[in-house]
Amino acid sequence: MGDKIRVAIIGVGNCASSLVQGVHFYRNAAPDDLIPGLMHTMLGGYHVGDIEFSAAFDIDVNKVGKDLGEAIYAVPNNTRAFTTCRPWACRCTAG
Repeated sequence: MGDKIRVAIIGVGNCASSLVQGVHFYRNAAPDDLIPGLMHTMLGGYHVGDIEFSAAFDIDVNKVGKDLGEAIYAVPNNTRAFTTCRPWACRCTAG
């Protein structure tokens, strides 16, 4: 399709951390790859790599004003990091 699925996150906690890391980790997966925890890499013509985080909101002082790629790893989050989501890769700031 070529279009992106723009996603806004409210609450940059552990679930958001897993989602952002997963999208970042699998963004280049082949359409026929078998990925544990992900039923399909393609759904309705969209690939997991078509997900783009456009906004993120949180009230924690450790996360506000930081790029989403930093905020997902900020305390009190304790989700295990399974990829490095660098700030330039996520392209939005938690506010």
